[in-house]
Amino acid sequence: MNGWLTLVKQADRAMTFDELREAGWLIRCIDDEASEEVIRWTPEDGRPDRVGQYRDVDGMRIDPPQVGDAQVFRTWGWSIALIVSEDIKLALERIRATGVRFTPV
Repeated sequence: MNGWLTLVKQADRAMTFDELREAGWLIRCIDDEASEEVIRWTPEDGRPDRVGQYRDVDGMRIDPPQVGDAQVFRTWGWSIALIVSEDIKLALERIRATGVRFTPV
């Protein structure tokens, strides 16, 4: 394991701007090649405003050197993922935080 984990909120709703801002950084660090599946918007999708952006990311993996010292951040282009360090994960587990799920990235 590389020490980074995805913290996934279990609520089925979109993140608000305030939640995104509170997460700290947006870091361009998704490793397209190492991820299980990455789909980007194409002109054929009929969304010219989204062409080239991530449409779906499954089995996401990140490129740790791109992250630097960040402890909590969202991935640029796929901001629904909230990434936390192993230290943050352990702290959340110690306080028995509920409503979260961790997946290695």
